[in-house]
Parts: sequence; structure tokens; C-alpha cells
Amino acid sequence: MNQTSNPAALDKLKLRIQALRSKTIANGCTEDEALSAAAKVAELLDRHDLSLSDVELRASPCERKVYETFRKKRIPLDDCIGAIARFCDCRVWREKNTAGESSYVFFGLGADIEVAHYLAELIDGAVRVELGRFKTSVDYSRFRHQERHLANASFALGMVGSIADRLVAIKASRDHINESTGRGLVVLKTSVVDAEFDKLDLKMRTQRSSSRMVSMTAYEAGGAAGASLAINPGLAGSQSRTAPKGS
Repeated sequence: MNQTSNPAALDKLKLRIQALRSKTIANGCTEDEALSAAAKVAELLDRHDLSLSDVELRASPCERKVYETFRKKRIPLDDCIGAIARFCDCRVWREKNTAGESSYVFFGLGADIEVAHYLAELIDGAVRVELGRFKTSVDYSRFRHQERHLANASFALGMVGSIADRLVAIKASRDHINESTGRGLVVLKTSVVDAEFDKLDLKMRTQRSSSRMVSMTAYEAGGAAGASLAINPGLAGSQSRTAPKGS
């Protein structure tokens, strides 16, 4: 099965993502359930990758998928977007439209950018829901009115930092499992994406990170919220049963 001529596997994955997206937080799904669904999609993504031969992976085209923020200023997801891209073996950069609104552009293999976009959507929504919950807490009521903007930003920063750390850890576990099959799957995918990315000849600018004041009380509350989310997929059993194809 070649993704270029027969996209059946990718279409199946996209349909699964659409089905899971219908169970969003806005429709009554908790943020915990939403991120568990995201982990399930990551598991499906690994199965999809292992079903392809090395030749088929090299022949797979790279694509772009844009996640719109509809915001001109920084949003909490900024501090997690890199971890999402690494989790999905793709590249990401930020662009601004003529109105000054930011968007994230994921670049990579079709299945990877679909999952990256979905993760960005879910994590962005989860942070907003947990922040709303934090605002009703006793701890939040102790902040003076003029301190609450800092508390909000600190909570969100702590939460996305916690989620990013967990995504990195889960990705390391996934890579270890994939490497146990005897294939350099991650290295192969990275080489394909890097080669196609270089062809774009983009003029990228690295934004210097600036120090930020935080409320440690709110930051730690956000970290605890992020740590409580169930984003640990059961990868080992499912992947070990998938026989890898050779090149």
C-alpha cells in the first residue's frame, strides 16, 4: 500500500480522528477523556507507521496543516507546541496573518500532521477548561483582583509545561518500542521530513525567550492539573503484535 497512490490507511486514520473530535469538551467530554482519546490516536498512528515499508515511507509526501489561534498575543499552547510536533515527528512554525493573528503550521507526513493538529486542539481546549475550573477554586479566590491576570497566566504555563513533559516522556517510550522492532522508523521519518522541509527554503527566525513573572501557587496548581490528565496510551502490547515490514 503506497500512501501516494492508495491513501486508504490515511483516510481511515482521518475518519477516526473526526469521530474522536466529535467527542470534544464542548460536547460534554471531559478534558481527561479528550486527552485519552488523543493518546489513542497516537497509538493508531504508530500502527499506521509500522504497517508501511521503508520504501513506502520514503515515497510518502509531506504536507502542511494549519492550526489557527485567532489571537494576536501569546496563548498557553505556545509553550507546548514544540512538544506536540516532536510527539508527532513533524516540524512546526508560527505565522501571522494580515490581521496580526498567529497560527501554527505543522509540516510532515499526512498522518503525523493530522494527529498534531488534533493534539493541539485538545490540549488548547483542556487548558481553557481547567483554567475556568481553577477560577472557581478557593485558592484562586485568595488572589487580589490585580493579581489574577498573573495567576491565570501562571496556571496555564504550569499546566502546559506539565503536559509537554509528559508528551516528551511518552514519545521516548514509543520510540523505544518502535526501535525494538529492528527498524530505524523515527530516523527514517525524520530524514524524509527534513529533506522536504529544506526544499521549502523558509526564512525562519528564532524568537528569543524572555523571563516571565509567575505566581508559584498558581503555577503549581496548573502543573498538578496537567499531571492529572490521562494521556498514557497502552502502546507496548498493541505495537509488539504488529509485524514490521522491511525495506
